[in-house]
Amino acid sequence: MRIVITGATGHVGTALLNRLHQVRSEKGPDLEIVGVARREPDQDVAPYRDVVWHSVDIGDPADLPALEGAFAGADAVVHLAWLIQPNHDRELLRRTNVAGTDQVLRAARTAGVGHVVCASSVGAYSPAPKEHRTNEDWPAAGVEGSHYSVDKAAQERLLNAFARENPGVVVARLRPALTFSAQAGSEVGRYFLGQFLARLVPRKPSIPLLPIPPELVFQAVHADDVADAYWRVLKRRAAGAFNIAAEPVLDPNALGWVLHTKRLLPLPLPVLRAAVEFSWRLRLQATDGGWIDMAAGAPIMDTARARGLLEWTPQRTSLDALTEMLDGLGAGTGRQASPPLAPQ
Repeated sequence: MRIVITGATGHVGTALLNRLHQVRSEKGPDLEIVGVARREPDQDVAPYRDVVWHSVDIGDPADLPALEGAFAGADAVVHLAWLIQPNHDRELLRRTNVAGTDQVLRAARTAGVGHVVCASSVGAYSPAPKEHRTNEDWPAAGVEGSHYSVDKAAQERLLNAFARENPGVVVARLRPALTFSAQAGSEVGRYFLGQFLARLVPRKPSIPLLPIPPELVFQAVHADDVADAYWRVLKRRAAGAFNIAAEPVLDPNALGWVLHTKRLLPLPLPVLRAAVEFSWRLRLQATDGGWIDMAAGAPIMDTARARGLLEWTPQRTSLDALTEMLDGLGAGTGRQASPPLAPQ
């Protein structure tokens, strides 16, 4: 079984490589693993060894022949490549995230790939009430104001069109919650705080008074559990959308427990949104206000389909995943984020 992974050096890509190597070690299916990334990793370091590597920029039209070559003979392509920074350069994000997905699908069609599995996100969904869980039928039209959500919704439309036009190809997509692990600590710090603020986070953060909007209720999942879900989709040649999240749902009380908070201070959501957007525009930190819009609007997902059809069960709680990430961030450990693309 030949599996090609785009974005194979990223957070979830690295976790998936670990999972596939584990399958190999258990004398499971005979797997040939192909990694596609802008920059090839150190192939003497696990889990990047024993992988065939191709250096390709999926958003560059000139790299389409190289991408088709990397996909040649593949039984499945797992598309994980995604760009979060530099989020001040909107066109550059679209180039990788939307145009890049379109190019991946074109290459998969040309190469005759039979199974395409794509990393979508809870962020692809339209806003939904937090009081009820939503399944995969909830509209995936995104949250206005969030570049990440808008691009994920555009990606979903590309997948829908590809599935209609190529009925012989099995198309699947995973919609994970916020995905954390200890290995993501440095990466999350750089992407969402910036290099300066990330260095200020202590090993065991303690915030006695936590100002937080009550609307910030969300889900999380460990990267290893997401990787296991991808393998189960590949093994079963599964199609369709799958919500992926662990329990419990994280609300202000749960965050207060993780951050050793003594008192929660309800903060109006527009105030937090304005403060985040203002500091981002001044380039004091790396997160724009659209991430607050998405966090407030994203649904609480029902994961029954993944648990039933894939027989998937997360091995770590959402609290475990969040705590691991904060420990890694405070310690400055984990894999470093790839340098951002230079503006074209």
